[in-house]
Amino acid sequence: MQYATSQFRKGLKIEMLGEPFVIVDFQHVKPGKGGAFVRTKLKSLITGNVHDKTFRSGEKVDVPNLEEMKMSFLYKDDENYHFMDTETYEQMGLTPDQIGEALGYLKENIVVEILLHNGVPIGIELPMFLELTVSETEPGIKGNTVSGSTKPARLETGLSIQVPLFISEGEVVKVDTRTGEYIERVS
Repeated sequence: MQYATSQFRKGLKIEMLGEPFVIVDFQHVKPGKGGAFVRTKLKSLITGNVHDKTFRSGEKVDVPNLEEMKMSFLYKDDENYHFMDTETYEQMGLTPDQIGEALGYLKENIVVEILLHNGVPIGIELPMFLELTVSETEPGIKGNTVSGSTKPARLETGLSIQVPLFISEGEVVKVDTRTGEYIERVS
């Protein structure tokens, strides 16, 4: 199966030279002289690199063989992070490179989507928000509830984020996994 350039849209996944890409941005251009073309920004789903590529109008590109699996994080050993399929109970080990920036959010039993390209894991998609326990931060000071000041806090996964001054150790906070920002106190 193939996509024509007229089907391009942001977020569409395509394959070029055996590598999957996602369209970050695109623009149909119709110059006064010559044929129309489509200018795109493509992000590699494997390396994360962004490339500019121009396609002639009507050109076709391949649809990548991608599959998403819901898997639960089990544990980490010396080399890999181990996940289990929530339906078949099949297990899979991923390297820190395959997991990437999601490492700071992994805790036992969290359910993630693992993206596979031709059966090989290439990335992880986390839930949009996670509730994590603050394991280390400076003590909260009474009266520091309204100001917009923040302080560093280390979460149970080892990730460090900025939290409001009134947050103390042992509290559970909601974190946006896309930006790594504190959202609200849960407990």
